[in-house]
Amino acid sequence: MYSAASEQPAALAISLVVVRDPDRLPGPLEGVGPHGVVRLDDEAAVRAAVAGRDAVLSGLGSRGRKANGVAERLTLRIVSAMEAEGVRRLVVVSAVPVGPEPADDPLVDRLMRRAIGAVLAELYADLARMEAVLADSATDWTAVRPPRLTDGPRTGVYRKVVGGTPRSSRTVSRADVAHAMLALIDDPAAVKQGVGIAY
Repeated sequence: MYSAASEQPAALAISLVVVRDPDRLPGPLEGVGPHGVVRLDDEAAVRAAVAGRDAVLSGLGSRGRKANGVAERLTLRIVSAMEAEGVRRLVVVSAVPVGPEPADDPLVDRLMRRAIGAVLAELYADLARMEAVLADSATDWTAVRPPRLTDGPRTGVYRKVVGGTPRSSRTVSRADVAHAMLALIDDPAAVKQGVGIAY
């Protein structure tokens, strides 16, 4: 359906989505019928949803500053379903502060990162625990770690560091995070790794 070596992965046909709250979907999704929306709190439905899939992509996260363990708890549910069904490839969204700080980051970026980390400490702690769930799992996982997300367009042009963090990571669009996730599915170097991305 796409090639990880190409500059831009081909569009994928979406026939099934798994969400916490179907009422929060922005509207009808092309190709997704009424039975193509599965709630994450339905364990049997989640297991059925991952069965036979080549890969699972997850964009779990809190809607506010209070994480309430949502990323850790629901990722564990996804991982359990995947392990039960023998599905191995998992790509999730984490965040830059969960990864290592670049040794050559300018002082202003280090200070910004620490200030943001203090404000959003609960969210990042939840994401760190989520990554621990991945590390303990039998899946071939990748944690994509973006900085501040924007609603900008997909450009396909961003910096990527497997096992690290790009210098001066400040922003990246949600569309480019999705682009990176698709491109990383078939990248063996990214398996069981965090991958920092940023403009």
